[in-house]
Amino acid sequence: MKPLTILFITIFICSPLLLRAQPDTVKYSYCELIGTARLFSNKVTIDIDFGEAKNVWLDNRVRDEQTGKVRIFNSMVDALNYMGSDGWEFVQAYVVTVGQQNVYHWLLKKRRRESK
Repeated sequence: MKPLTILFITIFICSPLLLRAQPDTVKYSYCELIGTARLFSNKVTIDIDFGEAKNVWLDNRVRDEQTGKVRIFNSMVDALNYMGSDGWEFVQAYVVTVGQQNVYHWLLKKRRRESK
């Protein structure tokens, strides 16, 4: 009788440890919006860096899907709204000054779709 009581007490004490599930980890993809001011304009040209290997000759500016022309944004916030409509979320921003020109860097993240 005593071993049976000890067994039930042990199961009762250990059951919360056994039932605790591992927390789900959320996976994110990141990209960086790089905005440079256009010459003699108040609009911004946006490059997107997804962290992939770059070809020196490849142009990675945002293009209109229908016309193929480089998309010109009114501001960095306009570009953020464009990316936000595709599910990207703002993480961090910083500015680097090159010569007399400010180059804006905005880091974005997006939840990955996990296939099971």
